[in-house]
Amino acid sequence: MTAEPLEIYLEQQDLERGLREDVRAGLTAAAKWLPPKWFYDSRGSELFEEITRLPEYYPTRAERVVLAEHADDIAAVTGAKTLIELGSGSSEKTRLLLDAFTRQGGLGTFVPLDVSVSALAGSTAQIAADYPGLRVRGIVGDFTRQLDRLPTGGRRLVAFLGGTIGNLLPAERAEFLAAMRAALEAGDWLLLGTDLVKDPAVIVPAYDDAAGVTAEFNRNVLHVINRELGADFDPDAFTHVARWDPSHEWIEMRLRATRPMRVRVLDLTVEFAEGEELRTEVSAKFRPEGIAAELGAAGFVASEFWTDPQGLFGVTLARAC
Repeated sequence: MTAEPLEIYLEQQDLERGLREDVRAGLTAAAKWLPPKWFYDSRGSELFEEITRLPEYYPTRAERVVLAEHADDIAAVTGAKTLIELGSGSSEKTRLLLDAFTRQGGLGTFVPLDVSVSALAGSTAQIAADYPGLRVRGIVGDFTRQLDRLPTGGRRLVAFLGGTIGNLLPAERAEFLAAMRAALEAGDWLLLGTDLVKDPAVIVPAYDDAAGVTAEFNRNVLHVINRELGADFDPDAFTHVARWDPSHEWIEMRLRATRPMRVRVLDLTVEFAEGEELRTEVSAKFRPEGIAAELGAAGFVASEFWTDPQGLFGVTLARAC
């Protein structure tokens, strides 16, 4: 079976407008910031794939261990007819779930949602070829804005993996989970991947690897802004910073100006003092009781919670109630 034509709810002009709005808001704030989603042009996506293979970067490997161990349990418990994946990318880990559902029988439709048309076109074609009995419906959209576009009917399982929910600030997480619950019916399921609180000596190197790949990934956001908005950032004038914040239990990635500089972007002139930092990512780490509480506040009940043998990463299966 071939993949169905992509359903596009996020056009290029939407992405361009969103980038302009985020750059204007973030670079005029008292403490400058940019959201991490703008790392991911084609080069940024390649760099992130490289990061996931680095020895320091444990989340991808640990989550894969959990999914490999419990994919059959997930298929059996949920009995899902439709599997939806948010921020799907290559859908590589999701194949563990698709294999389990294939063994179980009953899954009819796979719906990956991603902002990238090219990535989604490639992954949906490959999934359709590898799972010939499966209907594959790719949706081009932003998971923070297009949850109302998810297909309805049948028993659904939404997979939100990779710890991506940690990139949302607490108020944003609450808003996202409430919107997720509103998009589902009682009895539908959510599979949520979360990186767990642990020794910062394990966490920090995952965001500051010895080879400097994460540093290049971090600076890529400046290359994106230069290319898309005609800015004149000098990416080499910023150093990569990864810092653990124990009060919030999250890690922050920042770019630190190595000299005073003046950057022109849009109709702005943005001043950076030497040593001034631009926050580019927050990655929250979670405790099991906190995950359950946040899900409960949004109208979910945590049914199962699994970790890898080292307790690095958690996967929660929750039911909409």
